[in-house]
Amino acid sequence: MKLFHISHTDLDGYGCQLITKEFFKEGFFYNANYGLEVKLTIKKALEEIKNYKDENILLLISDLNLTFQESTDLDLEINKLTTEGYQIKLQLLDHHVSGKKSAENFYWYYLDDKRCATKIVYDYMFEEYEGFDCLTSAWLKPLVDSINAVDIWLEHETKNFEFGKVLMSMITKVKEINNILFSDLNREFKFYLLKEASKFLDEFDGHIKLDNEVHFMKKKFLKLTDKDDTLDNLSAAYLVKTLDDVKENLTVVYKEQKGLLTYCLGSISIPANAFLKANPDYDFFIDINKKGNASFRADGKIDVALLAAKLANGGGHVNASGGKFDDFKETIDYSEVKTYIQKKLDKL
Repeated sequence: MKLFHISHTDLDGYGCQLITKEFFKEGFFYNANYGLEVKLTIKKALEEIKNYKDENILLLISDLNLTFQESTDLDLEINKLTTEGYQIKLQLLDHHVSGKKSAENFYWYYLDDKRCATKIVYDYMFEEYEGFDCLTSAWLKPLVDSINAVDIWLEHETKNFEFGKVLMSMITKVKEINNILFSDLNREFKFYLLKEASKFLDEFDGHIKLDNEVHFMKKKFLKLTDKDDTLDNLSAAYLVKTLDDVKENLTVVYKEQKGLLTYCLGSISIPANAFLKANPDYDFFIDINKKGNASFRADGKIDVALLAAKLANGGGHVNASGGKFDDFKETIDYSEVKTYIQKKLDKL
């Protein structure tokens, strides 16, 4: 069975996917926040499903409550694909009461407000697929219980609740790997942290020990060599390597000069400088966020204050500037961002 799993962007959402990843091992994973992201992510998943007409497919949505209209639209799309010969099992598992109308009208929409989505997914895997072996359950179930305690706020479950609070903070503060440009790697990073965190579950004051250890867990994942460094520097080096692997796909051109374009990277001063120094054939670096705000960086080969002024009514310093694209439209598709910026550069 081919798994397509859409989930939320918080601890509970990633907890759901950690479970299905442990069971199915492979699959297509997506994360979305509410609003436009949900619609765009469902659209993307359905497009990729069309490549697997001859396989049994499980489309699982977790920790996301769909509006009645979103549910209606999805139901129509799945029915259309089924009519065309696709073998799709659609299942939504959620705990938000705002999805009650959808749950009452669609058989595939399961709602239980007494458990967090992670716990619902864990129980679902046992009900539908015979669950996990004893070794996996030994660390996974206590982790699920901790996520459940903090997500539905069970303060009376003191041990699980306090441990869950640390887990929630840990996942929220994962900023080292961009979740749009490198969504799969970002997700793997979070899975790694959650699995490492499970080792502290049976320890006395495990939540405190985990809180102390998160910094070092991150460094262990991000280290490319045996040499230690600050977390910021390790993150920058890791990002440069990751960008280097895909830089051809992120390249934009201004006249005869070459630049790297990222989307929603944020706080680019250290990584942009590191990338430009490691790649002397690149002249500038641009990062744009969902609101159209852009940061420009260079290393002496181009005046990005002038570039920012021409492109986005911006300005600043020769090697560090900013601006805003007022006509930019939010998207989850990097290729759309690249096309938008390259067209702007071509007109200069």
